[in-house]
Amino acid sequence: MRAPRAPLRIGNASGFYGDRFGAVREMLTGGALDVLTGDYLAELTMLILGRDRMRDPSLGYARTFLRQMEEGLGLAHERGVRIVTNAGGLNPAGLAAALRELAEKLGLPVRIGYVTGDRLPAPDGVLTAHAYLGAGGIAACLRGGAEVVVTGRVTDAALVAGPAAWWFGWDTERVDGPQAYDRAAGAVVAGHVLECGAQATGGNYAFFHEHDPAALLRPGFPLAEVYEDGSAVITKHPGTGGFVDTGTVTAQLLYETAGARYPGPDVTARLDTVRLTQEGPDRVRVSGVRGEPPPPLLKAGLSRLGGWRNEVVFVLTGLAIEAKAELVRAQMEAALDASGARPAEVRWELVRTDRPDAATEETASALLRLVVRDPAQDAVGRSVTGAAVELALAGIPGFHLTAPPGKGAPYGVFEARYVEPGEVEHLAVLPDGERLVVPHPAGTRPLEPVADPPLPAPLPAGPVRRAPLGLVAGARSGDKGGDANVGVWARSEDGWRWLAHTLTTELFRQLLPETAALDVTRHPLPNLRALNFTVAGLLGEGVAAQARFDPQAKALGEWLRSRHLDIPEALL
Repeated sequence: MRAPRAPLRIGNASGFYGDRFGAVREMLTGGALDVLTGDYLAELTMLILGRDRMRDPSLGYARTFLRQMEEGLGLAHERGVRIVTNAGGLNPAGLAAALRELAEKLGLPVRIGYVTGDRLPAPDGVLTAHAYLGAGGIAACLRGGAEVVVTGRVTDAALVAGPAAWWFGWDTERVDGPQAYDRAAGAVVAGHVLECGAQATGGNYAFFHEHDPAALLRPGFPLAEVYEDGSAVITKHPGTGGFVDTGTVTAQLLYETAGARYPGPDVTARLDTVRLTQEGPDRVRVSGVRGEPPPPLLKAGLSRLGGWRNEVVFVLTGLAIEAKAELVRAQMEAALDASGARPAEVRWELVRTDRPDAATEETASALLRLVVRDPAQDAVGRSVTGAAVELALAGIPGFHLTAPPGKGAPYGVFEARYVEPGEVEHLAVLPDGERLVVPHPAGTRPLEPVADPPLPAPLPAGPVRRAPLGLVAGARSGDKGGDANVGVWARSEDGWRWLAHTLTTELFRQLLPETAALDVTRHPLPNLRALNFTVAGLLGEGVAAQARFDPQAKALGEWLRSRHLDIPEALL
């Protein structure tokens, strides 16, 4: 029997298109790595890249990554670090060609492979249509000798699961049996923790204020030591900023997920089996992950231009704020009606940032926000901006705007679909040009609801105090298409006993009235002392549509934590 292979030391240097430019250098020079990944794609990014490619068919990839490789390619080659990234976006072949040209210019004999085949036929009006591929193409490129692997639309977790399959010799085509599913699921969970960069090392963390502020000035990026059985230790390079503890890892595990089953094209990971252990400073072990066959269909994302959007923000200062808002609104509504080009959607929001007897003009002011949307640019352009400007001397006292109104901008719409695996051809293009068709996993299983697990006994009755939920619970929220998710976790076992019985879907809706009329689903995850809520339809047609003030629901969890309810004094 062969000895287990050394763990794979795999890091991340990007959580989105626009993340810290210097992170590639930091990760390559900060400590030992076997593989460095970079996640550049999000639902909104696909739309951005689609518009890039409309202007120039040679584009469609994350150009930031190419600039990072001007230094990073040599650093990785010197250190023997493989690079795996989805920066190829809509044009992985184009990015691979640009990288080969860069390597030749730098005099580096770097072998580059790429993964493609995710593209779907785009119906009329659709700008991008792509299926989410799995880890097999990445593993095939690495087995074929690639030092850099560029992909199009793969799952975020595939950036870790693919290298793990290559490193340990796992068969991505015939994943069968509990042990194979479990180790694949463990790698997927590690990939999910790493995919958003510094969110695993203290970024966007609910309890950031309990840590040394100096440590959070520039959090380091995370890495995972992945073991052959699929378990992993989440950590970071020594001496880098931020921190890794069970709280930061819990927050990221809950981010943009839903229930106990986390489905993907390679395996369905059971998040209700994950166990976290603090092994030491900045070291959290992730173990116990169970896996199941993947679902029979692949998730796909379609992006299209939905129309045109414009926004005007009126500043209301001093007294009679409500009356001023009423007059501005009445004047604008009358002007829009008279224009003959009233936008299809008109939304108003009064944001009361004003304070009585304020010491500064800014703190004496409220904001009245007008957002309009329409399929035609003209309907959100001059008819709106002209009407707003014409109120300058004919409206409320103290009239001014936060910025000069513009002519409007296009907005996008994201739609999730599910397709048969046979609708895409998953291809790995090796450094020598050989094209390998990557079979989809043979064994699949339809997703079924998971019965709610047994909850702990409730806390005994005792004195309570009205206080913010965030004093005893953390939260992390995000977007999935038009839906939002909010993960909430307790910091202690007694806190979990209280949270599990108190924060029902009914109370959730009461605390967040914006969700009152929507479908809210609660998913208990006892191993994480957590509840994960999915709010269907909160984000309308997705982040690119900018349907609400916080279009990606990033702060929805912090709003929830700020709400007051009766909390047992024993927890405070």
